[in-house]
Amino acid sequence: MDNFTIKPIGYVQNDFNEKFGIPRQSGRAPSVISRIIFYPEYRNKEALRCIDGFSHLWLIFDFSKAHKDGWSPLVRPPRLGGNKKVGVFASRSPFRPNHIGLSSVKFIGREKTKDYGTVILVSGADLLNQTPIYDVKPYLPFSDCHVDAVGGYADKEKDYKLNVELCNEIYNFLPQEKINALIECLSDDPRPSYQEDGKEYGMAFANVNVKFCVNNGTVKVLSANKIEK
Repeated sequence: MDNFTIKPIGYVQNDFNEKFGIPRQSGRAPSVISRIIFYPEYRNKEALRCIDGFSHLWLIFDFSKAHKDGWSPLVRPPRLGGNKKVGVFASRSPFRPNHIGLSSVKFIGREKTKDYGTVILVSGADLLNQTPIYDVKPYLPFSDCHVDAVGGYADKEKDYKLNVELCNEIYNFLPQEKINALIECLSDDPRPSYQEDGKEYGMAFANVNVKFCVNNGTVKVLSANKIEK
C-alpha cells in the first residue's frame, strides 16, 4: 500500500497552554469550552451544512507534543500507577505509531468571527491549545454508543474524582464559567501517576498559574497568580 500524507484542516483554541492539567479523557471536564478554527482553505460554510442537527462530534487530532522517533509496543497508563504495562493498542496513550487521537465532544454551536470565519464551539475536549485537527465527524448514537460495552482495566477508574477547595484569589482572575472548568480539571487529578500526597504542583489554566496540593482525596488550591506574557 502506498503511503499518503494527511494535513490538518484546523486547530483547537482553548485555555490549556500546557499538557499538565488537561483532563485524561474527553467529557471529564464538560465546562471546558474549545473552539475549532479552520484554516483558510477549509473555511467554506457548505462544509458545515446540517452539522447543527448533531449533539456531539468526533475530533480526529494530532498528538503534536508526543512525536518521537520510533514507537514502543508497551505503555504505562497513568491510572494504573505508571508501573503496569499494557499494549499500546489497548491504551489511549499519545505515544503511538501515528500519533493520532480521537476525542468525543459536545457540539455547542457555530460562531461567526471576524478573523477566522465560522468556527465550531465544543465542550469537554481533552486537547492542548493549538492541537492540529485532522477531521471533524458527527457522533451517531445509534451506532457509536454501545450500552453493553466493557472498559477493561479502565472501568475501575471511571468514577474517580477528588474534592476541590479553592483559594479566594482565584475569583480575582477567572469568571465563574472558567472556575467551574478549573474545578472539573482539578477533580480529575492532574498529578503524575505516582500521585504523591502533600507535594505542591503548579498548573497553568487560562493564563493563571494555579498552585495546589492533594491530601486525603482533596485538592486544595494554595494560590493563584496571573501569568505575565
